Amino acid sequence: MPRTVTPPTTEPAADAPVELKEACVRAAHEFIAEHGLERLSLREVARRLGVSHQAPYKHYPSRDHLLAEVIRRCFRQFADYLDDRGEHADPREDLGALGRRYLSFAAEHPLEYRLMFGTPWPAPAEQLGLVEDARHALDVLRAVLRRIHGAGRAQRTRVDLDAMFIWSQMHGLASITQANVMDHLGLVPQAGRQMVPHAMHMLSLAMAAASVGPTAEDRGSA
Repeated sequence: MPRTVTPPTTEPAADAPVELKEACVRAAHEFIAEHGLERLSLREVARRLGVSHQAPYKHYPSRDHLLAEVIRRCFRQFADYLDDRGEHADPREDLGALGRRYLSFAAEHPLEYRLMFGTPWPAPAEQLGLVEDARHALDVLRAVLRRIHGAGRAQRTRVDLDAMFIWSQMHGLASITQANVMDHLGLVPQAGRQMVPHAMHMLSLAMAAASVGPTAEDRGSA
């Protein structure tokens, strides 16, 4: 029988015993939130769970294997959050809703956001499926762009270029709104309040202009 433990958490739903493998992931996530990524170790996870320091090694050969699983779950949570934006018949409205969900996730889950985009991936990331879950998050955006540009092979480059453009804009906006420097830039109050809607509006204008202009491939072949 798999060993079970009761993870240290205040959430009532988590009071039931869970398998050690799952408890290790929860404990690692909580430890990172409280003490930072640098201090994470399997020994600290074992201490937090009240098990022998060798117990986590039965499921995670190294600290990096456990960290990769924590990050993988962040990406899965992120993709699920994006998917839960509701239905929009107009793909451009859907794109706007997706952007707002992106920013909301970053604001509501800053630790998970930093783990996904601000942490070097540990070596076991690919073998543990982290890559697939990260790609799924991007595929949510690609799917909306295919509704705009088309799903044929000829549109793949355009879809990927627009996906990277939009993602980079959202990532920059999410990062700067969380940065401490924002409190010291001397921005007028209206700018702070209107920054996100203004950026979303400018992004929609850029996408509209790009839809009637030459593609990157056209410019490259000119």
